[in-house]
Amino acid sequence: MNRRLIGFGGTGLVLLLLTLLLCLGMGSARLPVSQIIGILINHLPGLGETFTPDWNTSSEQIILKVRLPRVLLGMLVGAALALAGAGFQGVLRNPLADPYTLGVSSGASVGAAVLIYWGLQFSFVGIWTLPLVAFFTGMLTLWMVLTLAREGGKIPTQSLILSGVVMQSFLGAVVSFLTAMSKETVNEILYWTMGSLSLRGWSYTGILLPYVVIGLVFLWNRARVLNILALGERQAAHMGVHVDATKLSVLIVSTLLTAAAVSVCGVIGFVGLVVPHIIRLVTGPDYRMIVPLSALGGAIFMAWADTAARTLLAPTEIPLGVMTAFVGAPFFAYLLYRNKKLRRGELL
Repeated sequence: MNRRLIGFGGTGLVLLLLTLLLCLGMGSARLPVSQIIGILINHLPGLGETFTPDWNTSSEQIILKVRLPRVLLGMLVGAALALAGAGFQGVLRNPLADPYTLGVSSGASVGAAVLIYWGLQFSFVGIWTLPLVAFFTGMLTLWMVLTLAREGGKIPTQSLILSGVVMQSFLGAVVSFLTAMSKETVNEILYWTMGSLSLRGWSYTGILLPYVVIGLVFLWNRARVLNILALGERQAAHMGVHVDATKLSVLIVSTLLTAAAVSVCGVIGFVGLVVPHIIRLVTGPDYRMIVPLSALGGAIFMAWADTAARTLLAPTEIPLGVMTAFVGAPFFAYLLYRNKKLRRGELL
């Protein structure tokens, strides 16, 4: 397993670095990779002025103040959603589970939609008002779902999923109602619910980074337990796993990752569903592989999706949630088709 993880992980890191460099160069002003490398290295601590600048100030400003924070934030959002998806799929033992199964996205959307509807998105703590309220309402939704699903001190998986579906439907209806009733802010609400990374600076990246690092360490540390849990809750309990405590802790951490991602960029679907599933198809069902590789895969996927969203119809920007579905669905369908053929022995 260690050799496979090193091989897949090393490949993923190389692809992540290439993705970063290529995405930084794409846009209305195209910049060569060599120039991007020089700009980045010249601003690393201790390596300043390694390269003699052969670029103008505007190129440096575009990279450091516009594209780099956006690309890095996209990578963190993708990693957070993919990690959350892996956590939900592992603890619920359902490959169709995703970060929004428990209604967290709808809960965060309600908080954001209420603020936008009443024009309060900058009222309390400036630009942080909407992310903070969205995060709080997302976590409140998790508490309501867990309360609704709890039976005699336990949280049955079936009741948990059904509670999440109920909350997702109800809170989604609240967002739709606010959208229908709004006149001046309808476009803003719709745009937020479709996700975007535009106008997000370094501060957003700094907020999301600790969630991703802590979430990755925690879920990777629980990977062996998730492997055991895949055998069934009764078998896991006989093997010494504290099933309810494990489920609750993984659900809380996965929800924190989801709420943090949604609060800074709006609702972006599909990533938490498709990326862990693709990793599972490629590497197998071992969560010691799935968890770290999902973080890398989510970061790469989101970076390319956002680059496509801002460049394909420039200067018009495609909503990021729309682009993730456009990009991911055909690729996911192809992998499922190929995997089916492989199981039947029709492909070499």
